[in-house]
Amino acid sequence: MAGVPLDQLDGDIWFNGEFVDWGDAQVHVLTHGLHYASSVFEGERAYGGEIFELTKHTERLHKSAELLGFEIPWSVEEIDNACKETLKRQGLSNAYVRPVAWRGSEMMGVSAQHNKINLAIAVWDWPSYFDPEEKMKGIRLDIAEWKRPDPSTIPCKSKAAGLYMICTLSKHAAEAKGYADALMFDYRGQVAEATGANVFFTKDGVIHTPTPDCFLDGITRQTVIGLAKARQLEVIERAIMPDEMADFEECFITGSAAEVTPVSEIGPYNFAPGKISQAMIEDYEKAVTPA
Repeated sequence: MAGVPLDQLDGDIWFNGEFVDWGDAQVHVLTHGLHYASSVFEGERAYGGEIFELTKHTERLHKSAELLGFEIPWSVEEIDNACKETLKRQGLSNAYVRPVAWRGSEMMGVSAQHNKINLAIAVWDWPSYFDPEEKMKGIRLDIAEWKRPDPSTIPCKSKAAGLYMICTLSKHAAEAKGYADALMFDYRGQVAEATGANVFFTKDGVIHTPTPDCFLDGITRQTVIGLAKARQLEVIERAIMPDEMADFEECFITGSAAEVTPVSEIGPYNFAPGKISQAMIEDYEKAVTPA
Protein backbone atom coordinates (compact mmCIF):
# COMPACT_ATOMS: atom_id res chain seq x y z
CA MET A 1 0.00 0.00 0.00
CA ALA A 2 3.04 2.28 0.34
CA GLY A 3 2.71 5.37 -1.79
CA VAL A 4 -0.90 4.70 -2.82
CA PRO A 5 -3.38 7.35 -1.58
CA LEU A 6 -6.14 5.78 0.51
CA ASP A 7 -8.85 7.14 -1.78
CA GLN A 8 -7.32 5.20 -4.68
CA LEU A 9 -7.42 1.73 -3.16
CA ASP A 10 -9.65 -0.95 -4.68
CA GLY A 11 -12.75 -2.61 -3.29
CA ASP A 12 -15.97 -1.58 -1.61
CA ILE A 13 -16.84 0.53 1.42
CA TRP A 14 -19.95 0.07 3.55
CA PHE A 15 -21.63 3.49 3.42
CA ASN A 16 -24.91 4.23 5.21
CA GLY A 17 -26.24 0.71 4.86
CA GLU A 18 -25.01 -0.28 1.42
CA PHE A 19 -21.78 -1.09 -0.34
CA VAL A 20 -20.36 1.45 -2.74
CA ASP A 21 -17.28 1.37 -4.92
CA TRP A 22 -14.20 2.53 -3.00
CA GLY A 23 -13.76 5.64 -5.11
CA ASP A 24 -17.42 6.63 -4.77
CA ALA A 25 -17.38 6.81 -0.96
CA GLN A 26 -17.41 10.63 -0.90
CA VAL A 27 -18.81 13.38 1.32
CA HIS A 28 -19.58 17.02 0.52
CA VAL A 29 -17.04 19.73 1.37
CA LEU A 30 -19.65 21.40 3.59
CA THR A 31 -20.03 18.34 5.80
CA HIS A 32 -20.30 19.40 9.44
CA GLY A 33 -17.85 16.71 10.55
CA LEU A 34 -15.15 18.26 8.36
CA HIS A 35 -15.64 21.82 9.63
CA TYR A 36 -16.50 21.24 13.29
CA ALA A 37 -14.99 17.80 14.03
CA SER A 38 -18.38 16.23 14.84
CA SER A 39 -17.00 12.82 13.98
CA VAL A 40 -16.09 9.66 15.92
CA PHE A 41 -14.27 6.56 14.79
CA GLU A 42 -12.72 3.26 15.77
CA GLY A 43 -9.48 1.51 14.81
CA GLU A 44 -9.73 -2.27 14.76
CA ARG A 45 -7.63 -5.17 13.51
CA ALA A 46 -8.68 -8.45 12.00
CA TYR A 47 -6.57 -11.55 12.49
CA GLY A 48 -7.28 -14.76 10.63
CA GLY A 49 -10.60 -13.41 9.40
CA GLU A 50 -11.87 -12.36 12.83
CA ILE A 51 -11.99 -8.77 14.12
CA PHE A 52 -10.46 -8.66 17.59
CA GLU A 53 -12.82 -7.36 20.31
CA LEU A 54 -15.23 -6.16 17.64
CA THR A 55 -18.23 -5.64 19.90
CA LYS A 56 -16.20 -3.67 22.46
CA HIS A 57 -15.07 -1.36 19.68
CA THR A 58 -18.60 -0.92 18.35
CA GLU A 59 -19.96 -0.23 21.82
CA ARG A 60 -17.30 2.42 22.27
CA LEU A 61 -18.20 3.93 18.90
CA HIS A 62 -21.80 4.31 20.11
CA LYS A 63 -20.62 5.80 23.41
CA SER A 64 -18.29 8.22 21.62
CA ALA A 65 -21.17 9.48 19.49
CA GLU A 66 -23.35 9.86 22.58
CA LEU A 67 -20.65 11.97 24.23
CA LEU A 68 -20.63 14.21 21.13
CA GLY A 69 -24.41 14.57 21.34
CA PHE A 70 -25.58 12.37 18.49
CA GLU A 71 -26.96 8.88 18.02
CA ILE A 72 -25.73 6.45 15.37
CA PRO A 73 -28.83 5.04 13.60
CA TRP A 74 -27.48 1.49 13.47
CA SER A 75 -27.35 -0.87 16.43
CA VAL A 76 -24.19 -2.44 17.82
CA GLU A 77 -25.20 -5.77 16.28
CA GLU A 78 -25.87 -4.19 12.88
CA ILE A 79 -22.49 -2.44 12.89
CA ASP A 80 -20.73 -5.62 13.99
CA ASN A 81 -22.31 -7.50 11.09
CA ALA A 82 -21.45 -4.72 8.67
CA CYS A 83 -17.80 -4.79 9.76
CA LYS A 84 -17.66 -8.56 9.27
CA GLU A 85 -19.28 -8.34 5.86
CA THR A 86 -16.95 -5.56 4.75
CA LEU A 87 -13.92 -7.61 5.80
CA LYS A 88 -15.25 -10.60 3.89
CA ARG A 89 -16.11 -8.52 0.84
CA GLN A 90 -12.57 -7.11 0.71
CA GLY A 91 -11.19 -10.65 0.67
CA LEU A 92 -8.82 -9.99 3.56
CA SER A 93 -8.18 -12.07 6.67
CA ASN A 94 -5.54 -9.85 8.32
CA ALA A 95 -6.52 -6.20 7.96
CA TYR A 96 -7.27 -2.85 9.54
CA VAL A 97 -10.93 -1.93 10.06
CA ARG A 98 -12.09 1.71 10.31
CA PRO A 99 -15.72 2.55 11.18
CA VAL A 100 -16.39 6.29 11.21
CA ALA A 101 -19.57 8.24 12.00
CA TRP A 102 -20.16 11.95 11.39
CA ARG A 103 -22.72 14.75 11.10
CA GLY A 104 -23.63 15.56 7.51
CA SER A 105 -24.17 18.77 5.55
CA GLU A 106 -27.81 19.66 6.25
CA MET A 107 -26.84 22.54 8.58
CA MET A 108 -23.66 24.61 8.63
CA GLY A 109 -22.65 26.33 11.83
CA VAL A 110 -21.85 25.33 15.37
CA SER A 111 -25.48 24.27 15.85
CA ALA A 112 -26.31 21.13 13.85
CA GLN A 113 -29.08 19.23 15.64
CA HIS A 114 -30.87 18.29 12.43
CA ASN A 115 -27.91 17.00 10.45
CA LYS A 116 -28.04 13.44 9.19
CA ILE A 117 -25.74 11.02 11.00
CA ASN A 118 -23.64 9.05 8.53
CA LEU A 119 -21.65 5.86 9.04
CA ALA A 120 -18.99 4.28 6.87
CA ILE A 121 -16.78 1.22 7.30
CA ALA A 122 -13.56 0.69 5.35
CA VAL A 123 -11.17 -2.26 5.48
CA TRP A 124 -7.66 -2.32 4.08
CA ASP A 125 -4.27 -3.99 4.44
CA TRP A 126 -2.12 -2.24 7.07
CA PRO A 127 0.53 -4.70 8.28
CA SER A 128 2.43 -2.70 10.91
CA TYR A 129 2.07 0.80 12.36
CA PHE A 130 5.83 1.05 12.94
CA ASP A 131 8.80 -0.15 10.91
CA PRO A 132 9.13 -3.89 11.79
CA GLU A 133 12.93 -3.76 12.21
CA GLU A 134 12.78 -0.67 14.40
CA LYS A 135 9.87 -2.10 16.39
CA MET A 136 11.79 -5.19 17.52
CA LYS A 137 14.68 -3.18 18.97
CA GLY A 138 12.41 -0.58 20.53
CA ILE A 139 11.13 2.62 18.95
CA ARG A 140 12.27 6.10 19.92
CA LEU A 141 9.80 8.68 21.22
CA ASP A 142 10.14 12.42 21.47
CA ILE A 143 8.38 14.35 24.22
CA ALA A 144 5.46 16.30 22.78
CA GLU A 145 4.97 20.01 23.24
CA TRP A 146 1.19 19.54 23.32
CA LYS A 147 -0.54 18.12 26.39
CA ARG A 148 -3.67 16.08 26.99
CA PRO A 149 -6.32 18.59 28.13
CA ASP A 150 -8.27 18.80 31.36
CA PRO A 151 -11.31 16.47 31.07
CA SER A 152 -13.55 19.40 32.02
CA THR A 153 -12.62 20.99 28.67
CA ILE A 154 -13.09 18.06 26.27
CA PRO A 155 -15.09 14.80 26.01
CA CYS A 156 -11.92 12.83 26.76
CA LYS A 157 -13.64 9.42 26.86
CA SER A 158 -14.82 9.81 23.26
CA LYS A 159 -12.68 8.56 20.37
CA ALA A 160 -13.47 11.78 18.56
CA ALA A 161 -11.67 13.09 15.49
CA GLY A 162 -11.04 16.55 16.94
CA LEU A 163 -9.11 15.19 19.91
CA TYR A 164 -6.41 13.88 17.55
CA MET A 165 -5.39 17.26 16.16
CA ILE A 166 -2.67 17.68 18.80
CA CYS A 167 -1.64 14.07 18.23
CA THR A 168 -0.98 14.76 14.55
CA LEU A 169 0.96 17.91 15.44
CA SER A 170 3.02 16.00 18.01
CA LYS A 171 3.76 13.03 15.77
CA HIS A 172 4.75 15.26 12.84
CA ALA A 173 7.13 17.21 15.08
CA ALA A 174 8.64 13.97 16.41
CA GLU A 175 9.11 12.47 12.97
CA ALA A 176 10.80 15.65 11.77
CA LYS A 177 13.43 15.04 14.47
CA GLY A 178 13.90 11.39 13.50
CA TYR A 179 11.68 9.85 16.18
CA ALA A 180 8.94 7.29 15.52
CA ASP A 181 6.35 8.95 17.75
CA ALA A 182 5.92 11.22 20.76
CA LEU A 183 4.95 10.81 24.39
CA MET A 184 2.37 13.29 25.62
CA PHE A 185 2.07 14.62 29.15
CA ASP A 186 -1.29 15.76 30.51
CA TYR A 187 -2.48 19.17 31.68
CA ARG A 188 -0.99 18.46 35.14
CA GLY A 189 2.43 17.57 33.72
CA GLN A 190 1.96 13.85 34.34
CA VAL A 191 2.82 11.11 31.83
CA ALA A 192 -0.27 10.41 29.72
CA GLU A 193 0.12 8.43 26.47
CA ALA A 194 1.71 8.34 23.03
CA THR A 195 -0.11 10.04 20.14
CA GLY A 196 -2.19 6.96 19.36
CA ALA A 197 -1.30 4.39 22.00
CA ASN A 198 -1.20 3.85 25.76
CA VAL A 199 2.12 3.50 27.58
CA PHE A 200 3.47 1.00 30.13
CA PHE A 201 6.68 0.90 32.17
CA THR A 202 8.34 -1.82 34.27
CA LYS A 203 10.47 -1.78 37.40
CA ASP A 204 11.54 -4.74 39.54
CA GLY A 205 9.08 -7.03 37.77
CA VAL A 206 6.09 -4.71 38.33
CA ILE A 207 4.21 -2.97 35.51
CA HIS A 208 3.24 0.69 35.93
CA THR A 209 0.84 2.57 33.66
CA PRO A 210 -0.82 6.00 33.90
CA THR A 211 -4.41 6.16 35.14
CA PRO A 212 -6.58 6.96 32.08
CA ASP A 213 -8.50 9.83 33.64
CA CYS A 214 -8.01 12.33 30.80
CA PHE A 215 -7.41 10.02 27.82
CA LEU A 216 -8.83 6.81 26.42
CA ASP A 217 -8.57 3.56 28.37
CA GLY A 218 -7.65 1.65 25.22
CA ILE A 219 -9.14 -1.72 24.43
CA THR A 220 -5.66 -3.08 23.71
CA ARG A 221 -4.53 -1.55 27.02
CA GLN A 222 -7.28 -3.43 28.84
CA THR A 223 -6.33 -6.65 27.04
CA VAL A 224 -2.65 -6.33 27.95
CA ILE A 225 -3.45 -5.61 31.60
CA GLY A 226 -5.52 -8.79 31.66
CA LEU A 227 -2.72 -10.78 30.03
CA ALA A 228 -0.17 -9.43 32.52
CA LYS A 229 -2.36 -10.35 35.48
CA ALA A 230 -2.86 -13.83 34.02
CA ARG A 231 0.93 -14.18 34.27
CA GLN A 232 0.70 -13.12 37.93
CA LEU A 233 2.43 -9.85 37.12
CA GLU A 234 1.45 -6.90 39.29
CA VAL A 235 -0.02 -3.97 37.35
CA ILE A 236 -0.23 -0.60 39.07
CA GLU A 237 -2.35 2.14 37.50
CA ARG A 238 -1.31 5.48 38.96
CA ALA A 239 -0.12 9.01 38.32
CA ILE A 240 3.41 8.91 36.86
CA MET A 241 5.64 11.96 36.84
CA PRO A 242 8.16 12.48 34.01
CA ASP A 243 11.27 12.21 36.21
CA GLU A 244 10.20 8.69 37.27
CA MET A 245 11.05 7.50 33.77
CA ALA A 246 14.73 7.65 34.73
CA ASP A 247 14.22 4.66 37.05
CA PHE A 248 12.06 2.43 34.83
CA GLU A 249 13.67 -0.56 33.10
CA GLU A 250 11.35 -1.38 30.21
CA CYS A 251 8.71 0.55 28.30
CA PHE A 252 6.15 -0.46 25.71
CA ILE A 253 3.09 1.07 24.10
CA THR A 254 -0.19 -0.59 23.17
CA GLY A 255 -2.99 0.07 20.69
CA SER A 256 -4.97 -1.58 17.92
CA ALA A 257 -2.58 -0.13 15.35
CA ALA A 258 0.59 -0.33 17.44
CA GLU A 259 -0.35 -3.69 19.03
CA VAL A 260 2.45 -4.18 21.62
CA THR A 261 5.55 -2.18 20.66
CA PRO A 262 8.67 -1.89 22.85
CA VAL A 263 10.22 1.55 23.41
CA SER A 264 13.97 2.13 23.75
CA GLU A 265 13.99 5.89 24.28
CA ILE A 266 11.72 8.73 25.41
CA GLY A 267 13.51 12.06 25.17
CA PRO A 268 16.44 11.81 27.60
CA TYR A 269 15.25 8.52 29.12
CA ASN A 270 16.45 5.11 27.90
CA PHE A 271 14.93 1.66 28.27
CA ALA A 272 16.01 -1.88 27.40
CA PRO A 273 13.22 -4.01 25.89
CA GLY A 274 13.29 -7.20 27.96
CA LYS A 275 11.43 -10.21 29.26
CA ILE A 276 8.17 -8.49 30.19
CA SER A 277 7.89 -6.65 26.87
CA GLN A 278 8.60 -9.87 24.99
CA ALA A 279 6.08 -11.79 27.08
CA MET A 280 3.38 -9.21 26.39
CA ILE A 281 4.13 -9.31 22.65
CA GLU A 282 3.86 -13.11 22.61
CA ASP A 283 0.75 -13.22 24.81
CA TYR A 284 -0.98 -10.57 22.72
CA GLU A 285 -0.21 -12.43 19.51
CA LYS A 286 -1.77 -15.55 21.01
CA ALA A 287 -4.80 -13.61 22.25
CA VAL A 288 -5.60 -12.13 18.84
CA THR A 289 -5.00 -15.33 16.87
CA PRO A 290 -8.27 -17.22 16.30
CA ALA A 291 -8.32 -20.74 17.70
